Amino acid sequence: MRIVVTGKHGQVASALRQRAPRGVEIVAIGRPEVDIADRAEVMRAFDGLVCDAVVNAAAYTAVDRAEAEPDAAMRVNADGAAYVAEAAAKLGVPLLHLSTDYVFNGRLDRPYREDDIIAPATAYGRSKAAGEGRVAATHPRCVILRTAWVYSPFGANFMRTMLRLAETRDEIAVVDDQRGNPTSALDLADALLIVARRLVEDASPQLDGLFHLAGTGEASWADVAEATFAAAARLGRRPVKVKRIASAEYPTAAPRPRNSRLNTSKFAAAYGFSLPEWTQSLPVCVERSLAED
Repeated sequence: MRIVVTGKHGQVASALRQRAPRGVEIVAIGRPEVDIADRAEVMRAFDGLVCDAVVNAAAYTAVDRAEAEPDAAMRVNADGAAYVAEAAAKLGVPLLHLSTDYVFNGRLDRPYREDDIIAPATAYGRSKAAGEGRVAATHPRCVILRTAWVYSPFGANFMRTMLRLAETRDEIAVVDDQRGNPTSALDLADALLIVARRLVEDASPQLDGLFHLAGTGEASWADVAEATFAAAARLGRRPVKVKRIASAEYPTAAPRPRNSRLNTSKFAAAYGFSLPEWTQSLPVCVERSLAED
């Protein structure tokens, strides 16, 4: 099986390259060769490609910067997503498109389901919501997967930021009133590989559409930080304390959803599995990150 993934320098593309088993080839495309916000470049890149599925993991993810440059976020997350969907449709192969919990405003008092009304509160969230609509309208065989709080041993993410700060600090203040489902990019890659193969082998309509896919179990950012420092301490790193603070004490340009929890039961029913508990996956990523730095 041959899978093309956009966003070649991102966490998901990196994880897919590492997790692909024998017999699965990952072809990653992206900047500087291909800007997915440029339709001509996308069509040129996909022209003549031979593959079985496409994963669109490319995204404008600078959540705070997007507030100052919403058009840039929209070009990548909506226009670019539509161009990739168009290219995949022309190839006649299924598309797996990654979206985000930020399509919700975070005010619900339970984990969000796929049929809950979206109401993004940020420019980034609005661009991702627009991308979902554009992809669904462009490609008849697509799976849109909303995920959340992605971390991995590579790239820029919360876990790696905590490890870097821990090198010079004894205590770190971390927000404790936002809750979500921490998701390992390695686990996410494993799931994407399974989903891609199912889509190639099975034309059942219940496999298509919109799903939530995130790590099992919920946490606050402070919980994730504590778990990160505990895993690092078991590997001989210096102990670091977490000071739990409210969101108001750590203002950001883009408001973060207080509730980013995603209900993943629809995905589990359709595909027959769920992602592992985040408390099991995070120490694996911490160990790998420290070993590779």
